Amino acid sequence: MKKLVTLLVGLGMAAFNVFAAVNVNTATQEQLESLNGIGPAKAKAIIDYRLKNGSFKTLEEIDNVPGVGAGIMGKIKNDVTLTGATTVKVKADTSSKKANRESKNAEKAALKSEKNGDATASATAAKSAAKSAEKK
Repeated sequence: MKKLVTLLVGLGMAAFNVFAAVNVNTATQEQLESLNGIGPAKAKAIIDYRLKNGSFKTLEEIDNVPGVGAGIMGKIKNDVTLTGATTVKVKADTSSKKANRESKNAEKAALKSEKNGDATASATAAKSAAKSAEKK
């Protein structure tokens, strides 16, 4: 019986993480930016509104924030809350993706140059790929 209860509690915790929520009354700018349609400017506007007017009393009040309208509200309404802890969904690391893409592009350029018999261009492209990989 204890194993069953433990299993159910574990599954409940896992399900909670899937349904991440951002508390707009306490979230940081980074946490707000994790919401679909909210970038740095809108996240800052939410924080500024919250500092000026106090905590949001209803989700509909978020619509009063400059730059946040019905379209944005439609995107975020299932992901925001007014109470509780903020839990955000894990986003892919875009800097790693960018570095990998740059490295692959440099490798392609090196292969193309090598194919065309341009050893200097090939060496330059290879060095560029190595530098990109080192930076990231």
